[in-house]
Amino acid sequence: MAIPVSELQSINPGSIIELFSIELNTALHGSNTIYRFHNGANLKANGEVVWAGNSYLRFPIECSGFEFGSTGTLPRPTITVSNILGTITAIMNDVNKNTVGNDLNGAKFIRIRTLARFLDAVNFDFNTNPFGTPDPTAEFPQEIYFLDRKANENRNVVTWEAQSALDLVNVKLPKRVATRTIFPGIGAFIG
Repeated sequence: MAIPVSELQSINPGSIIELFSIELNTALHGSNTIYRFHNGANLKANGEVVWAGNSYLRFPIECSGFEFGSTGTLPRPTITVSNILGTITAIMNDVNKNTVGNDLNGAKFIRIRTLARFLDAVNFDFNTNPFGTPDPTAEFPQEIYFLDRKANENRNVVTWEAQSALDLVNVKLPKRVATRTIFPGIGAFIG
């Protein structure tokens, strides 16, 4: 269920919580592991954020470039994740045992946004959400991208550029060609 517009237009809609997941593909990476991240912590003992029963690791992550423009180009977000403890390098090294040089290319990257009032009650003291009633289905539409290339890796951060599923090589939409015989009224607009 999408978050109702009336909720966003209220006087105090609440904080937007941004969650991220990276899903590996068995064919590409040798496993189907899902890594979940959140750039923050919950209000109960500064722990992981729990949404819809899934724990999101409190981990420094910064994403930008999700904006859709009127020029017709699809967004190509940049994802920068902290590598200060070598965690991301270790994940990539584990994946590279199965496929040399993959660097998580092709992994599904999902951006999930919801409001604090809909987070699971376990995130708060006394297991009660003080902002509202938990609802694991109340979220903005998920934004799904695929990691296209690793732009940077050093001791501090790893940065990827992502792309939309519509931007993938050899994928064409629509799968059928629109011709005048299928859509006779469109001929006046095409010429």
